[in-house]
Amino acid sequence: MHPWLSITEIHLGSLSLFSLCIAARRKMTLGNIVESPRGSLSPQKALDLANIYLEAVSTTKDPEITLVLCHDTEVSLSEAKKAVRRTGDQSAIERIASTYRGLGDLLKKRGFNSQAQVSYKKAEKLGGDTGWSSRSPRSPRTSMKSFRISSHSGVSQVSDSPRYLSPSRDVVKIPEHIFPEKVRPPTVDFKLPEVDGRLDNTRQLVACLGLLQAPRSIVDQLEPGALKWLKVTENDMGEQERLHTMSTEVIRVFKRDELKDAKAIAEVVCLAPVLTKESFHDLLREFYLEIDRSGLLNVHHLEGLAHLIQGSHSEYLDADDLVKILNLLSLRLRGTHQQSTHHMRQLISTVSHVLDAMADTDVTNLDRERLHEPLHNYLGQLKLSPDPYLVFQAAYAYQALLCVPDNETIWQTAMRRTGKVLQGVSGLVSSVKGFDLYKFMMGLDDIQKGFGGASSVVRIVKHAYDDISALVESGHGFVESLKEGFSFERKRDWYSALRGADRLIQAGEFTTFKNLVYKVSCRLDPAFQWGVCQRLGQIASNPSWDLDTRRDAVALLGEMYRNDETWGHQASVKQWIIAILVQLSSSQGLSGTGLQSAESMLQELESNGDNMKQALYRASRKKEKSIVSYPLKATLSEFASPSLLDRVQNRPYVEGNIRLLRNQRTQKRGNVVYIPTQAKVSLQAGDDTRFPLMERVKEFLHSNQKVFLLLGDSGAGKSTFARELEIDLWRSYSAGTGIIPLHINLPAINRPERDMIAKQLRKYEFTEPQIREMKHHRKFIVICDGYDESQQTHNLYMSNQLNQPGGWDAQMVISCRTEYLGYDYRDRFQPGDRNQRPDSSLFQEAVITPFSIEQVQDYIEQYVVVHQPLWLSEDYKQALELIPSLKDLMTNPFLMTLSLDVLPRMVDPDQSTSVAHITRVELYDHFVEQWLERGKKRLSEKDLTSQSRAILDRLSDEGFTQNGIDFMKRLAVAIYKEQGGQPVVEYSQFQDEGSWKDEFFLREDKQLLREACPLTRNGNQHQFIHRSLLEYGLARAVFDPQDRRTRAPFEGAIPRRGSAGSVYSFENNDYSQEGSTTVEQEPDINSPLVWRSFVNDHSLLHFLVERVQQEPVFRNQLRAYIEHSKKDKKWRKAAANAMTILVRAGVQFIGEDLKGVQIPGADLSYGVFDSADLQDTDLRKVSLRGIWLRQADLSRSQMAGAQFGELPFLAEDREVWSCTYSPDGEFFTVGLTNGDISVYTTSDWKKARTLKGHTCLVWRVVYSPNGEQIASASYDRTVRLWDSETGSLMHLLVGLIDCVAYSPQGDRIASACEDGTVRIWDAITGDRCQPLRGHLAKVLCVVYSPKGNQIASSSDNTIMLWDLKPENCIHTLSDHTGKVWDIKYSPQGDQVASASDDMTVRIWDVETGTCRHVLSGHGGAVHSIAYSPKGDRLASGSMDATIRLWDVETGLCRQTLSGHSNSVLSVVYSPNGNQIASGGGDLTVRLWDVSAGASRLVSSGHTMEVNSVKCSPKGDLIASGSTDNTIRLWDVGTGACRRTLIGHTDSVFSITYSPEGDKIASGGNDETVRLWNVESGECLHIWEGHTDCVQSVVYSYRGDYIASASDDTTIRLWKVKGGECIRTLQGHTDGVRCVVYSPNDRQLASSSMDRTIRIWDVETGECCRILIGHSGWVRNIAYSPQGRQLASAGYDETVRLWDMETGECCLTLKGHTDRVLSVVYSREGDLLVSGSRDKTVRLWDVASGECRATIQDLPGLIWSVAWGPQSGATYFVTASGNGSVLKWEIMNDEKSIQVRLLWNATNGRLAVTGAVMRDVRGLSSLNRQLLKQRGATGEPELFSEGSKESSSTQWQPLYPDPSGHSVEKEQTPSQ
Repeated sequence: MHPWLSITEIHLGSLSLFSLCIAARRKMTLGNIVESPRGSLSPQKALDLANIYLEAVSTTKDPEITLVLCHDTEVSLSEAKKAVRRTGDQSAIERIASTYRGLGDLLKKRGFNSQAQVSYKKAEKLGGDTGWSSRSPRSPRTSMKSFRISSHSGVSQVSDSPRYLSPSRDVVKIPEHIFPEKVRPPTVDFKLPEVDGRLDNTRQLVACLGLLQAPRSIVDQLEPGALKWLKVTENDMGEQERLHTMSTEVIRVFKRDELKDAKAIAEVVCLAPVLTKESFHDLLREFYLEIDRSGLLNVHHLEGLAHLIQGSHSEYLDADDLVKILNLLSLRLRGTHQQSTHHMRQLISTVSHVLDAMADTDVTNLDRERLHEPLHNYLGQLKLSPDPYLVFQAAYAYQALLCVPDNETIWQTAMRRTGKVLQGVSGLVSSVKGFDLYKFMMGLDDIQKGFGGASSVVRIVKHAYDDISALVESGHGFVESLKEGFSFERKRDWYSALRGADRLIQAGEFTTFKNLVYKVSCRLDPAFQWGVCQRLGQIASNPSWDLDTRRDAVALLGEMYRNDETWGHQASVKQWIIAILVQLSSSQGLSGTGLQSAESMLQELESNGDNMKQALYRASRKKEKSIVSYPLKATLSEFASPSLLDRVQNRPYVEGNIRLLRNQRTQKRGNVVYIPTQAKVSLQAGDDTRFPLMERVKEFLHSNQKVFLLLGDSGAGKSTFARELEIDLWRSYSAGTGIIPLHINLPAINRPERDMIAKQLRKYEFTEPQIREMKHHRKFIVICDGYDESQQTHNLYMSNQLNQPGGWDAQMVISCRTEYLGYDYRDRFQPGDRNQRPDSSLFQEAVITPFSIEQVQDYIEQYVVVHQPLWLSEDYKQALELIPSLKDLMTNPFLMTLSLDVLPRMVDPDQSTSVAHITRVELYDHFVEQWLERGKKRLSEKDLTSQSRAILDRLSDEGFTQNGIDFMKRLAVAIYKEQGGQPVVEYSQFQDEGSWKDEFFLREDKQLLREACPLTRNGNQHQFIHRSLLEYGLARAVFDPQDRRTRAPFEGAIPRRGSAGSVYSFENNDYSQEGSTTVEQEPDINSPLVWRSFVNDHSLLHFLVERVQQEPVFRNQLRAYIEHSKKDKKWRKAAANAMTILVRAGVQFIGEDLKGVQIPGADLSYGVFDSADLQDTDLRKVSLRGIWLRQADLSRSQMAGAQFGELPFLAEDREVWSCTYSPDGEFFTVGLTNGDISVYTTSDWKKARTLKGHTCLVWRVVYSPNGEQIASASYDRTVRLWDSETGSLMHLLVGLIDCVAYSPQGDRIASACEDGTVRIWDAITGDRCQPLRGHLAKVLCVVYSPKGNQIASSSDNTIMLWDLKPENCIHTLSDHTGKVWDIKYSPQGDQVASASDDMTVRIWDVETGTCRHVLSGHGGAVHSIAYSPKGDRLASGSMDATIRLWDVETGLCRQTLSGHSNSVLSVVYSPNGNQIASGGGDLTVRLWDVSAGASRLVSSGHTMEVNSVKCSPKGDLIASGSTDNTIRLWDVGTGACRRTLIGHTDSVFSITYSPEGDKIASGGNDETVRLWNVESGECLHIWEGHTDCVQSVVYSYRGDYIASASDDTTIRLWKVKGGECIRTLQGHTDGVRCVVYSPNDRQLASSSMDRTIRIWDVETGECCRILIGHSGWVRNIAYSPQGRQLASAGYDETVRLWDMETGECCLTLKGHTDRVLSVVYSREGDLLVSGSRDKTVRLWDVASGECRATIQDLPGLIWSVAWGPQSGATYFVTASGNGSVLKWEIMNDEKSIQVRLLWNATNGRLAVTGAVMRDVRGLSSLNRQLLKQRGATGEPELFSEGSKESSSTQWQPLYPDPSGHSVEKEQTPSQ
């Protein structure tokens, strides 16, 4: 492709501007041929006419028209044969045969087989010896495959028949991986204008005029919108005239333009294909005159002239015009020796294009003396030029010149072999679809013969690269060797071959282009190779082509360099390839963007070939600067702004203002350190999935997506990234047509939900006409920063009507804090509305990840260089290693900036810092103080007035830093009070005079403080430099550690919420003495805690939580607010804030007196209130998610609107295998294993009716779409249709049926059958329709698509998708490795999800049948799945007893719901998507509230059962092992989680400390024993050998051995130091559950599922004694401290004490009512603690066997107990089945033992066992039922919002627990 040639097309449906312009020009030529009598046509013209008819056949779909056109083709071919006989022109015979074959192919494709055979026979006859053909037979040759372009523009393989082979062409291997398919030419989308509407650009005008000139064959292919426009415009002569006038006006404006720069030229010449002949000549004349009268050659004029000639029609170019132009160029050529090489190159290039045009238009008989010979000689002299590019271009022009005098051009001869006629000197053939590569090459063979015989390619090939490197070193070898291959003496076929290559490149036919260059006979001609390399370089450098195409171009260059066998050993070509690759890889070669693949190719070629070839490479690279580069520019310049068309349409000029905006936004920002931001796809994604955010956003900007949501914590770098993105986009901005990046600070915009782009542009002083112009004609990238800071709830994309008709054309990147958003946050950002599923294909999101340690260190290095602080980078890194808390803080970019600034002030790196602990709030304290000190210094050095100097001195005397902090506090309070926390303050002295702003912006002392504070100013807008500093200021106003005195009052109104009479109203504006009580030493009434709720302000709460943890004084102040709320309502908001802060700080209210506190609206989620007195409290609208209320007393409390985040379960007496909601959500129906179907009303969840009839398990139950029918499928092989209103049976369908589904219309029912078929039934009559056959086994599931046009069915591990019209299988999906139990279509029908025995869920693309996501994570088979109504979530229920909620877009698990104690067999979403119902094998239906996520996450606790707990020998830590695969270490004093050990791949069943306490051993379900370092958390060793799960591990008392017990019935002894297993003890006949060492280490005791206890001799490994007595499994054993006694816990509900001397059972302890799971002695051995499945812990007197105390109402079974390690310890720890670790204190006096809870490390599950709810007011019926099911007691008042219920109504359970079944079961039989 030539450097001047633009390949850009304007897309118009399936057509392009390229097609339209050429088709318009073809009408005239076609008319000329048809008007002539067929009998007088030459063979060629008759053949051309046949081919035109044949092309028409390929474009029509009508069978009748097809036959008519085929008949016309036959007639024309007959005339062609007659013409051959008449003229004797035998050369057309092969072309006629080819056309007959093409006609046969089309007829066969359309189904006319008999007619096709006739055409094939005629072709065969012409191809053989007919008696009238004089052609000699072809010589046989090696078989070679040929290719042609099919009618579908794909590459199709043709016959291997010998007659298709070239007689002189060698066989080459064509690389298939390079250019594997056709590439669509680059397109520019546009909208057709309305009548009299404004046009966006000149290309749009060209497209409109091209449509008006298009022939009918093109018009028939238009899209409906374009066709409609054309019909309207064709009937509107005024509009047509307007468009034509506009084109002539553009030319007129161009002629008047004095500059006529490259952009103006590019715009005007693009009109060439659609101009009238008069306008074309007018424009051509202007270019001629400009070149003629210019003193110095203007390269842009030459480019424009070449482009104009190429874009015009041949009939517009008169021979005289071309001769005149060539004469001018020849004269300028001979007079340009003083001009640059660049001018010479362009001039020669233009000459070439003029000669091309002259060859195409049959210009002959040039004036040889005046023009031909001088040009001939001059071009020949250029062979001596040192510029190789100029040499080649001259040779090309020379070859074109040789073709001009011929009557019939060589190029036309070659192209006619394809059966197509060239139209237009631009070389744009009417259709490249008919291009036949073989025939084209045969034409080139004929050209060779016409030149005088076979091609004599110049071969200066050396079989080794001898002495080439020396030539290169001398600087002569390259150009000299190149010249030898360029012919200036005679015609050569490489010229025609390159012109054919150009056409193919232009049309995107790269596969055919590749085959051409490999198969053409002149392949080894160096001139041809040079031309191919030139074109590949231009393809690779042209950004208009897609990236794969450009990489393929580089790959082909590399192939030409490497493959000497195919391409020869031409050193000059090899060197030129290197030169091209070097230029491609450099930034200069690609206008600022390097091509990475070119650099990679250079590295690859460096080692290619033998030593001499490698020497050539090195020499070429060494001298690469001496090789003259050639221009890689492939397209003309972009249009100017304002463009010529803009000037015609009088558009307002905007580019100047945009340039000013660009300069303003990209100006240097000072010493900014920026580390490229990393992100992940969602909050749930692991940090190991992170990716570069900038690359992902740029991919988004080049896609069709519209909204990119950027999430991150406070200080994560969202705003910094937004600025970097804006600057990067401005750098690549292209004036006139570029996309405008617009950064919008949302808090600084008033009501950004309406027209925010216009508001922002007005801030930048754009006028209204300019704004309107950009709205209608420019595209924006809107970067919206601070969605959370602007306190938005609107969907800004939708409310601003972006990309809507008449709206702004924009893509949006929007940032928001993570904690600001709720569960369904995507609704606020995705295009769409809340009543329909947003289009996720237009939406993308990412979450900024914390800095990695590598990024932190990189930032430190850059920071030290840029800012030159007191510390060196090594000092920072040392502090990072030694201060435990610092590493976590510095993963946050903003906190890291603060840290690096203040660390030298806070920490001395020479001192020991390992014990230092730095918190977030401390960093802010030091940062603010340091900022103020620097501000004071800056003011002191400033030239102040005397008055200002006096004020500064006074402020300094009073304490400048403290005054500055007070200013910050007051300003933060005012911003929250007056502006609701909106962070930007706009101040105008005249408009805001007398307002609250005067205090901060008018007074001179405040102005000085404001200048010194961390504030920023932009015009009249002021704000803190970061949002978190505003929150810090308010937090310090709540509590200032430097100011313990009474704070100054902050006046302000207190807003109300709700009406006074509402039970939900807890605001009170009346602060009069009425109703309030005076309390001595009242808290600060003016504290922000009193007048604003901060419950949902997470960042502010973070500051206050840290203050609580550091400052006991602040903790006491908060408690004071809570205490005062008991007697005075005015404190209740402060009390709610205080309680929220304390709970989040981890303060536990165990046993506290909170009677009468008023804390409405507080967030007590995951708080611990064990045994607390909460009587008469105000808990309205309080969040109680995951709260611990065991044995708390809430009598008479107000709890209207309280949220537990959970719903009660429904109890059934059989397993629940299926469940569904009615379409209106008013009913809920479940199918049971006994065949019954239960129907519930969802308003009160009471059972409405039971449908009986099935005799066994109901596998599937579904409602009809209108809700009037219920269909149930049972294992009794029937489907029953029920009347949903009456419950009566309507139809009985019999026939091996297991599953059923309604069609969306409700008129059909599909059933899955055991015989492998899917049967369709009439839902009204019950009649059976035709079955779908294809499955080879029993069909397990069937479901209709939402549109009803498809059915999906599953059998074994396969899924089949059926198209119902016609009935056939379109996809078989078989990636699952287990049975597929359930399948569901997404609500949009574009996806199918499947659930399988292989423990995965897969999401499939319906159209392609490919798997989009594999959802892994369940620990058991997945039996049921359900899409949310919006389709963005997928719920799955598994045999592992959990439900997982998956993000459909990313495939990540968003939430895991645990609660079932057995398999989850069915899941379903409610119609509104707010609930999930799940049925399980535990005989329950669980209802899950998924309308909103948890208010916050608890990250410290175990997420599943805790199986083992141990106290460290040092007494500082408690370790716990869990089913969640982790081991956690807890602070023994506070219960805080200190470390988590991760490594086990399955449940951890047992842990044990080493005697020194520095190591932990663990065993688990992954069959391994692991050894851990307690300090570092590192796994030191993994022991393998057991063949089943390891149930118990124990250290010997000396610490040298570890014993492990397994379900494989063995005990293994491991040597700690060596790690080897020294002995295996065998004897138990079932799994071993526990093993313990005796205190003297001489014996081991083990307990087993075989109901025995065995005593082993450690030395010999022999079993000494077997203790028998338990009647069930013996799960746990423990030696007494002296070793004389052994206690055992059994499944027979007893604890037995054994005498170790006699082996007799000396005492049996009874009292537990279920299995005893754990037992432990006190350190003195006088007490024994046991934990049971009955959820109690009992303390026993060892001597008497008396139960001294019982802890009841625990929320889970007790798997493990551990006693404190020290002698005299009075505490023990329990591990619970609900995931909690609890520490208990024993208070022992002579008479009784009391036990109280010290702390609870909870996992956040609701625990209300034993809580008293007597006369509680406001509880909903659902919450009452939930609390009752969870073990709460008492009778609350009945309350229903909107109605009154009798308070005397008894609180009875709606669904009593099924007798004989417990909902708490063990996780696996192994436990």
